[in-house]
Amino acid sequence: MEQKENTCGWFVFCNNQLLIEKKSDGYHIPSGEEPPVEVPEGNTIHTIGNINGMTAKTYAVSEPVEGTEEDLHMMKDLRASFSVLPLEEYKMAGKASQILTWDKNSRYCPACGVPTVQTGPIVKKCPQCHQEIYPRISPAIIVLIKKGDSVLLVHARNFRGTFKGLVAGFLEPGETLEQCVHREVMEETRLRIKNLKYFDSQPWPYPSGIMVGYTAEYESGTIKLQDEELNTGAFYDRDHLPELPQKLSIARRMIDAWLEGKI
Repeated sequence: MEQKENTCGWFVFCNNQLLIEKKSDGYHIPSGEEPPVEVPEGNTIHTIGNINGMTAKTYAVSEPVEGTEEDLHMMKDLRASFSVLPLEEYKMAGKASQILTWDKNSRYCPACGVPTVQTGPIVKKCPQCHQEIYPRISPAIIVLIKKGDSVLLVHARNFRGTFKGLVAGFLEPGETLEQCVHREVMEETRLRIKNLKYFDSQPWPYPSGIMVGYTAEYESGTIKLQDEELNTGAFYDRDHLPELPQKLSIARRMIDAWLEGKI
């Protein structure tokens, strides 16, 4: 796609709220030669790639932009923006959010406390001890467990809503992703699994993670939920499914693939 000279796509955040604007064909991120909202003094404008033939840039503001759905501009929660933005703009918004999280959390060297200096698009350096600080990505696994014609669905206490999803958890030091899957399933459900297979992965900017998806088959055990993590969990067949996760998540993609007989 031909680059639109001097025009940028602007990803403007206030905390986890993203500035979007209404156009003739729906909602989009703002675009133009200049930032759509004044850049607060001391805040950095980050160049994060290209979007719709434009340079993509992001920065943070201190106060949300006032507006309603009837206005040209409004603030939208990053998760909720999935339902109104084109997919590529939502994905780039996720990247922008992670860059801003890194920027906010790396202003001072974690080793000696000296203010850092940004030396590249995703690297800062301490001028005193010379430590380099890159965006931290936290890997997590998520697994769809099949038992005959049914699938294990759980409701985690940290879920936003009443839907049921898949067992998931963060990678711990010293373990492989596959070891993490087996450990998380055992810790959260007391089940043993077999035939572990990689499915796909997905950046998860809430705030800075990546979800690595696997499928597996039930081997043995009786469900006994880890109470501090899960409050419900059971095997469901295709004809008796509960409320499912939204389509923005890899969990829903995996469940849909199972429903379609692809996995």
